[in-house]
Amino acid sequence: MCANMFGVLKSLFGKPFDGGKRMDHGAQQHQQHHPMEQQQQSYHQQHPAMMRLYEVQKEVQSLGSAVCTFSGLQHDRDYKRIERELTRLLLEVDKVDTEGKPELQGARKRAAQEVEGLLRYLEENATHPSRIAIEDLSNEARQLVDDRVVAPQRSGGVAEINDELVEALQEIILRLTQVKTEGRVPLRKARYRALTRMCAVQDVVEGRTQQQTLSLPLSGETHEAVNLINQVMVKVSVARSQLVALLMGLSGRDSCAHLSRILTEMQVELDALDVSGNAAIRNYRKQVVEEINGLLKHLDLEGEGEDTRRYDLGQNNSIREIEAVRAHVFHLREGVLRHCMMGDLSFRPKAELQSLLTHLDQVDTAKNPCIREARRRAVVEVQAIITFLDLREALARRQPGTEHPAHRAVWLVLGSLSDLQAQALGFDGKRVEKSYMMLEELLTKQLLALDAVDPQGDETTKMARKQAVKFAQNILNYLDMKTDGWEY
Repeated sequence: MCANMFGVLKSLFGKPFDGGKRMDHGAQQHQQHHPMEQQQQSYHQQHPAMMRLYEVQKEVQSLGSAVCTFSGLQHDRDYKRIERELTRLLLEVDKVDTEGKPELQGARKRAAQEVEGLLRYLEENATHPSRIAIEDLSNEARQLVDDRVVAPQRSGGVAEINDELVEALQEIILRLTQVKTEGRVPLRKARYRALTRMCAVQDVVEGRTQQQTLSLPLSGETHEAVNLINQVMVKVSVARSQLVALLMGLSGRDSCAHLSRILTEMQVELDALDVSGNAAIRNYRKQVVEEINGLLKHLDLEGEGEDTRRYDLGQNNSIREIEAVRAHVFHLREGVLRHCMMGDLSFRPKAELQSLLTHLDQVDTAKNPCIREARRRAVVEVQAIITFLDLREALARRQPGTEHPAHRAVWLVLGSLSDLQAQALGFDGKRVEKSYMMLEELLTKQLLALDAVDPQGDETTKMARKQAVKFAQNILNYLDMKTDGWEY
């Protein structure tokens, strides 16, 4: 959308207005033979009304960049500023006196339409359902952190930092990664900024849960420097809550710069201590310094998300690596399905698929939940082909004459599931399509068929039925993943 918008801006303002007319070759020849028309056009370009529109277009281009990257909401200060400036420009355009000349009227109309388009785009992104979903999840995380960490600390109590809080934050982060952005820069940027802050808070909280397992602080009788280190640890605990409040937008007075100064002063204070003669105290101080450094690294998030390479994961090297693997997987999947249609089981690229899993396991996700999710999905795609090949091979090795009757019924369902998985692997449509609904219905019927199998006390049949149920559910989950419209 932004690229298209700037393309329109360029076409409207990158050259002199021509009254809204595009000249073909014949018209150009006609113009070349009519100096009077050339003179008239030159006159319109120099007309005061056109010159005023040129001035307006420079401001529009400047605001266009701000509009296309604005990731906030309607009540934000920047939104109101941009909206106010665009409205002013619209009024300026409306004031331009065209003296009734069609060429000038056309130029003014196009300028007004461009400003109106920017206003619409600004509002659309600020009120987009995905933007609202991002804000709702941010508020949910904010409330969780306020209840468990910030509010207790402010009231003089103890922050409730535990594994349950970490898991609750992780669940919100996972839901946030699944918010669709439709490729819009403002939405991608908003999601990235929210994820960055939540992941930072999660990192701080996880660091605290690990610290709680250490035998700290030490007794003040151990060394004269211990009391001072213990006092710094108390300050670090307060700073931790302040940092979490800053990251989640729960601190109206503090700033990242102020907290950074406080933490740096603590480091200076610890560095001044003479603990060279005691290894235990030196190690104690080192741990406190490391915790301070862990907090400091999260204080540079004020401008986080401004760099396109960060929130546009299509440019991320890890995502490119994952996409390269997925392209290879697609090629192998097509080969597997093609050979299976011919009844040929000789094409079994399991070793190659296993090497792709190893490759994916080595992809650096940099603790980015979107990259983690992209990698997880690629892994599921590889595993789906491997399990399909394993079932095909098991069906080929089957010896029907030696089976328990109930076990035979499970094998029949597995045969049907193998055919249905082939369809699921090759499916490339949407959930609203009839073929998807039919495939989902057939898989559900196989689950019902398995539920109706009576093992008659046979343990092998019980195990086989349980595995078949899991297999059917995995196919449904795979199909659901392929059609959920997720994007990084």
